Amino acid sequence: MSESNTPVLVDLDDPNLTTFDIVREGARRDGIEIVHYEPQYPAGSKGERRMVRIVSFFFLLTGIASTAFVVAFIWWPWEYEMGSNPSKVYTPILGLTLGLALIGVGLGILTWGKKLLPHEIAIQDRHDGPSDPVERKITGETLKFIGSELSVARRPALKLSLLGLLPLGAVAAAVPIGAMIKDPHHPDVLFKTGFAGATPENPIKLVRDDYTPIRPEEVSTGGQITVFPGIPGGVSNKYADSPTLLIHLREDDAEVLRQSLYQINNGSPWQSYVAYSKICTHAGCPASLYEQQTNRLLCPCHQSQFLITDNARPVFGPATRSLPMLPITVDKDGHFAATSDYKVPVGPAFWEKS
Repeated sequence: MSESNTPVLVDLDDPNLTTFDIVREGARRDGIEIVHYEPQYPAGSKGERRMVRIVSFFFLLTGIASTAFVVAFIWWPWEYEMGSNPSKVYTPILGLTLGLALIGVGLGILTWGKKLLPHEIAIQDRHDGPSDPVERKITGETLKFIGSELSVARRPALKLSLLGLLPLGAVAAAVPIGAMIKDPHHPDVLFKTGFAGATPENPIKLVRDDYTPIRPEEVSTGGQITVFPGIPGGVSNKYADSPTLLIHLREDDAEVLRQSLYQINNGSPWQSYVAYSKICTHAGCPASLYEQQTNRLLCPCHQSQFLITDNARPVFGPATRSLPMLPITVDKDGHFAATSDYKVPVGPAFWEKS
């Protein structure tokens, strides 16, 4: 509603006007009538102090829980280990502290709004068009009045408790801060499998799940077999990232692969045999459904498909990274063996995409 259509009922320059009088007059000029306005507690009353203590408690709880989350996220010496050890409580601690922080800030704001802010009933008409300087002044006074009614200035305990919310902002920044403080490459367990330590001079045999080694003639043309590192515990969960699919390609398919090898995979196949990690680069499921006619390897979890004759490049589904290729040879005993570990991390893609 424009000023010309609104009768001036009160002189805004009257020094006797209170801030609330100006607020009410401003609302009236905008077609808003405040029909009821009542603080819930008298200023300084016992009930108000009790509510202030409750709100302060929730905000302080938020600050303590947020701080604990940030400290645990960045400095907790987490590293996965088998058995019962402190690393098992790392995730529960993060969940508990983050949950307390969110509950604290939610209940604090809810209690403040429900129990400390005055009850107000106002009727407002919709108006269009830009605001003139007078209306902007009224808006400024309105905001000033709202700030005054929040009573933060005369409630020092509440003001101090708001400082407890500062760590909540740090929670949102915990991941990038943690990444800057921590070396994501240490420990480098995500870069090693059971084939770590293999060299051309001291290769590690590829074995079945009963630890028997494999000769080339034992894998028929177009066939495949799951193999593991021939080391103690190589077929156990201790080396759960090591299962490998050894494939005997048809000669023409092997030639296609040789012509399209990535530079990092040069020298990794042996004749017409190639070995790929079975750990899907999308979510870590075992990608082991091999379709011989199309040379595609399918992950049954989310239907990612990898083209075996093109470095196991993903050609369908959510996976975005090729399956790592394991460098293989045939050792002096006539058995398949790895000449090194995988040259890129196995498993789901993360910050070391290649």
